Amino acid sequence: MASTNQSPFYQKAEQEFLAAQTNEEKIHWLQEMIKECPKHKSAEKMLAQLKTRLKKLKEKIYKAKKSGKSSRDTIKKADRQAILIGYTNSGKSSLLAKLTNAHPTITEHEFTTQTPEIGTMKFQGVDIQIIELPSIKNKKFDFGIAYTADLIIIIVIKFEQIQEIKNLLDKIPAKKIIIFNKSDILNQNEKRKLTEKLKSKKHDFSLTSIFKDEEIEQLKEKILENFDIARIYLKEPGKPATDKPMIVKPNSTLEQVAKKISNSFAKTIKEVRIWGPSSKFGNQRVGLSHKIKDKDVVEFKTR
Repeated sequence: MASTNQSPFYQKAEQEFLAAQTNEEKIHWLQEMIKECPKHKSAEKMLAQLKTRLKKLKEKIYKAKKSGKSSRDTIKKADRQAILIGYTNSGKSSLLAKLTNAHPTITEHEFTTQTPEIGTMKFQGVDIQIIELPSIKNKKFDFGIAYTADLIIIIVIKFEQIQEIKNLLDKIPAKKIIIFNKSDILNQNEKRKLTEKLKSKKHDFSLTSIFKDEEIEQLKEKILENFDIARIYLKEPGKPATDKPMIVKPNSTLEQVAKKISNSFAKTIKEVRIWGPSSKFGNQRVGLSHKIKDKDVVEFKTR
């Protein structure tokens, strides 16, 4: 797909599409490309091609789900990946459904989840791949997937389960957070005592109930905080900033940000203006060596 004379936002979406490792990611970036594609007559053919590709990808995902395909071989790691781990009936599937666009089978029977379930959590402009693994005591539990994850989310409903699961994961290098699930069945005094107990053990934890939206939002915030990222909002001169942030490493220079759009784009920059946490004042003119901070707004002017 040619990106000649396309905006930096289209070029960025196209690059992300080409680098996407899952069909779900490809669909997301195709939708961004369609959104950013010019709507004038000379771009009609390109727009039609994008929509056709989007339709085919959606059909491919539908057929895969219908056939029941789901294995380690079909899981490609996204840039940001978290794994839900816990015992059977700990509420992993319900949490996955609340956090992401996934629709796992949810029952009261034990060992319902027999294969990894994959979803994407979209929060504050950031996409995070979340995978629910079968029960850690299930013979189909895949330590290989857990070993490559960026974040392990340990789901428990009993305090003693925390150390039991941690012992099984002692060689897994990823960051780990504890989610004490089904907190709605606890009264306020029980919650207070549990919170103090978890704090005394220095656990990074959250008490969560799928029935309380505010607790789900707090959990999303905690998950996001455990990824070392910075969000940059690009804008074109005379236009508002994009709603979808560009994800970069904290303290990246503006030159690194520009090169992430494309090396050729970076060579055409003649001026940069910035708003946000790293600026001394709004609309500050800065050089390419300037280091960004989370939630900065950046305007590149090209030759």
